[in-house]
Amino acid sequence: MTAKLKTAVLGATGYSGLELTRILVRHPRVEKPVLLKRSENHGSATDLAEVFPALSGNGGYPLQALSWPEVKRQGVELLFLATPHEVSRALVPEAIAQGLRVIDLSGAWRLKNEEHRAIYGFEDADVATADELTQRAVYGLPELNGDRVANAALVANPGCYATSVILALAPLLKAGVVDRSRGIISDSKSGVSGAGKEPTAKTHFVSVADNLSAYSVFNHRHVGEIVEQLGLEAHELTFTPHLLPIPRGILSTIYVQLNRSIPTAELESLFGNFYAGKRWVRLFQTPKLPQVQFSLNTNYCDLGFCLAEDGRRLVVISCIDNLLKGAAGQAVQNMNLMYGWAEDEGLE
Repeated sequence: MTAKLKTAVLGATGYSGLELTRILVRHPRVEKPVLLKRSENHGSATDLAEVFPALSGNGGYPLQALSWPEVKRQGVELLFLATPHEVSRALVPEAIAQGLRVIDLSGAWRLKNEEHRAIYGFEDADVATADELTQRAVYGLPELNGDRVANAALVANPGCYATSVILALAPLLKAGVVDRSRGIISDSKSGVSGAGKEPTAKTHFVSVADNLSAYSVFNHRHVGEIVEQLGLEAHELTFTPHLLPIPRGILSTIYVQLNRSIPTAELESLFGNFYAGKRWVRLFQTPKLPQVQFSLNTNYCDLGFCLAEDGRRLVVISCIDNLLKGAAGQAVQNMNLMYGWAEDEGLE
């Protein structure tokens, strides 16, 4: 029998890290993952069940302090980082130097353009190495970059909002049917888990419940990802994120002007051909549209659209689970590609 892959997860105490751990534990080609912790983060916890009691009684999920010699001794080949952006930026050069392959769920390595990356304020200890890894990193959106992911040493897992918007727009932009001079608008809404596990005044129950709020207008970190991956100019996209009073899920409503009148059937074929054979994109036939509840707890990106009678005004709806297709599920999808497995291994 072929030996199973040995993986490690740093950051399992967060929402995305927890989902990732759950998937890896049941993945048929992967050993139970090594769960790592930074000493300053849940330093007293010795088992993930202490942080998430729902895991109690399942044989234990021991947490161990990060040590590169110990990681190598245990035979780890692939490291998942579900850590803050600045932590991933510091740790990836060390991990690569250890000969590990890395899938990073943060925004540390997603952006090639220095102007876009500036929003994170990174201060690299070794600028030359960081620049080299930035160029080597593969943006891990399997539907667009699957062939590059397969041979990557460093995969930058996409942001959740970015995933929903890029997958909605990529077929249209590749076909050249968008009137970019009219601008593209993405009105995107996310559940509270997208803000991470650390509470803030804006994510407190009292602030979120029975409410809907816009935030980071014109300066959200995912804008750089979207325009880089789609080849857009920054002024061509208006992206506004909103916080929904639900735990998880993203719905992006995207407004596009087409450069000619196009019938519904042609647009359906355009999307269908682009995503033919793409396991984790579901296309809804007009007039049916995706809803948050349809994609929850799955790795699907659900896409549907409505076309105005003039054939030129188009509204595309994109829904994902921000913790799965927007984070942990997509990370495992990338792992499957890296090791030559079917993209749905461990994800059904």
